[in-house]
Amino acid sequence: MHLRHSDHDHGPATVAVKYLLQDPEGLTGTEKREWSVMAAKGEHLLEVAVEHGINIEHACGAVCACSTCHVYIEQGAEDLSEPTEAEEDRVEEAMGLQRNSRLSCQCIIEGDGPIVVRVPAWNRNAVKEVPH
Repeated sequence: MHLRHSDHDHGPATVAVKYLLQDPEGLTGTEKREWSVMAAKGEHLLEVAVEHGINIEHACGAVCACSTCHVYIEQGAEDLSEPTEAEEDRVEEAMGLQRNSRLSCQCIIEGDGPIVVRVPAWNRNAVKEVPH
């Protein structure tokens, strides 16, 4: 499924976001485990990742209808939007649930950062078809 740019108002890319990838080959096709990028306030973490070549799974197209974009917020949680009740319900379905678990499609950047996001290796769409 393709991700469309959010409808949120975006300013200049002034917020430092670091993605820590446990499966860099599966997410980027490279061996690079740490990706430091700049993001704009108003963007969500999933769209920032995808725009920079980090292909976090998002089976529902970023509408908070699944938990495939589950990530861990290692730093900067206070710079992100508060989780909604809908997100809290969905993230409970994610494997490896922790106190810092969030859905990257629902984490809107509101503060100045920096933000550190860990993407688990097993973050995959379980129903995605694999070529034979």
